[in-house]
Amino acid sequence: MLPPDYHLHTPLCRHARGEPVEYAARAASLGLTEIGFADHSPMRRDDFDDWRMKISELDQYVEKVERARREFPQLTIKLSLEVDYLPGHEPWIRELAERHPWDYLIGSVHYVTDAWALDNPGQVDEWKSRDILEVWRQYTARLELAAASGLFHIIGHADLCKRFGFYPPGDWLGLFDPFLRAARAAGAALEINTGGLRKSCREMYPHPRLLEAAARLGIPLTFGSDAHAPEEVGMHFREALALARAAGCQQACRFTRGRREPFDL
Repeated sequence: MLPPDYHLHTPLCRHARGEPVEYAARAASLGLTEIGFADHSPMRRDDFDDWRMKISELDQYVEKVERARREFPQLTIKLSLEVDYLPGHEPWIRELAERHPWDYLIGSVHYVTDAWALDNPGQVDEWKSRDILEVWRQYTARLELAAASGLFHIIGHADLCKRFGFYPPGDWLGLFDPFLRAARAAGAALEINTGGLRKSCREMYPHPRLLEAAARLGIPLTFGSDAHAPEEVGMHFREALALARAAGCQQACRFTRGRREPFDL
C-alpha cells in the first residue's frame, strides 16, 4: 500500500493547476487512501511574492478542500499548509496556525534573504553571483531555526538548495547536522519529496545520505509528491518507499489535528 501523499497544491498558489477534487480523483484512481493538501500559505503582506494564496483566499482554500472531502468520502483528506519560515515571521506563523484546525503544518525554507527564494526559476541567476557554500550555510542555518521553532509538524524538501544543481565543494552533509538534531529534539518529521525528480537536480529531496542520517537519529518520515497538477499525485511513490527502506527507515507517520501516528513501512 502506498503511503499518504501529504504535499498537494491548488491553483490558489498561482503556479498550479487542477482543483482539489481533481487531485482527489487521481489519488483514488491510484489506490491511495489518504492525501493532504498543503498549499503555500499567505504572508502577512499579499505583495510579498506572487506564488502563494492571498490572505483573503484562505477561507476559499479551506472550502475547496472540504468540497473534495464531500465528493470523495472514501479518501481521508487532510487540511494543511506549507508555510515559509523566515526569521522574524514566527508571530505570523502562530497566527496562521490558529486560523483553522490544520492537521499539520509543513515548514519550508525557500528564502535565504527576504528578497531571494533560492529555488525560484526567475531568480536562478542570483546563484551565479554568490558563494555556493555560503548559500548552503545560510539555507541550513534557517532550516535549523525552522525545526527548532517547534512551529512545524513536518520539514519540507530539506535540501531544496540543490534544486538547480549548484553544489558546494567537498562533503556538504555535515552542514545539515544541526538541523537534524533540532528536528529530532522538536519531534518534527522529515518529508521525502518526490518533486525533486521533476526539477533540474533530478533527485528526490532529501539526498539518500541525508535520509540515512535522519534514519540513524530516528526522525519520523512523511511522503509528498509536491504535486502542482493532478497527474503528479503520488508520482514516484514506489521509488520513494524503496529509498526510505534502503536508508534504514522502518516507520513513517500520519497526522490528524497535529497528532502524529506512526505506521510501518
